[in-house]
Amino acid sequence: MTSRLVDAEAGCELHFKCENLQKVGAFKARGAHNAVLCLDAAQRARGVATHSSGNHAAALALAASRFGLPCYIVMPDNAPASKVAAVRAYGGEITFCAPTLAARESTLEAVCRRTGASFVPPYDHADVIAGQGTCALELAEQVTPAPDVLLAPVGGGGLLAGCAIAGKALAPHLEVLGAEPAGADDAQRSFSSGQWQPQTAPDTVADGLRSSLGQLNFALIRQHVDDILCADDDAIIHATRLIWTRMKLVVEPSAAVGLAVVLSHPGRFAGRRVAIVLSGGNVDLDKLPW
Repeated sequence: MTSRLVDAEAGCELHFKCENLQKVGAFKARGAHNAVLCLDAAQRARGVATHSSGNHAAALALAASRFGLPCYIVMPDNAPASKVAAVRAYGGEITFCAPTLAARESTLEAVCRRTGASFVPPYDHADVIAGQGTCALELAEQVTPAPDVLLAPVGGGGLLAGCAIAGKALAPHLEVLGAEPAGADDAQRSFSSGQWQPQTAPDTVADGLRSSLGQLNFALIRQHVDDILCADDDAIIHATRLIWTRMKLVVEPSAAVGLAVVLSHPGRFAGRRVAIVLSGGNVDLDKLPW
């Protein structure tokens, strides 16, 4: 999708890949479906499991239901009611736990031991990464001539890693950039230092990008991504509002970070053709950031 008015403000030609209109309202549907497709018959019979309070839980439940697999989701007991409802609507069997990573992991381990289900991580998994990369494959078909730059948000890193591998395989001279909130900049710090650094006390309105960069994804990003740029929360909120008002698209703040980066670094993108992945549109309408 394009917008003449947004182009005018950005000073470049923007092409938006609208994953907010994807199944479950986010790109996560791609990786979850590919991970399920890669299971063998015995694994499918036992089903899949994960721990998540966000889009990955709904995506895996949907993928499992479409292929007739059992699906077991571990969710923290403070998960948003809308997320719980989505998982249940897709047929996922939910086990609640305390809202800590340790509780999630130990509960998931018990579920997998009891059911024999295969664990499908939200981002740091080869099949999930490959699935997310189909976003860049579609972009290559939809945007002609080819863009100069591809921007994707980075949290756990599966979307950015997958898009970088696929995008550069098709167009080796494509510049691939990660877009990250300044208040959750572990990927940028890791990329700059050459050493993986965990997320520490993330503070950003882009709640979908608060997770630490996966170590498998970090290795792929170092190899295939050109740079990671940050934008502060004021820029992210402005970009979110701009997409809502000018393009009439419901996106979550995490999805708007790519546009926020373009607006925050105008000299980097002036006059160029830039593809931006709008990663999702699952926003709590009772808690809008403006």
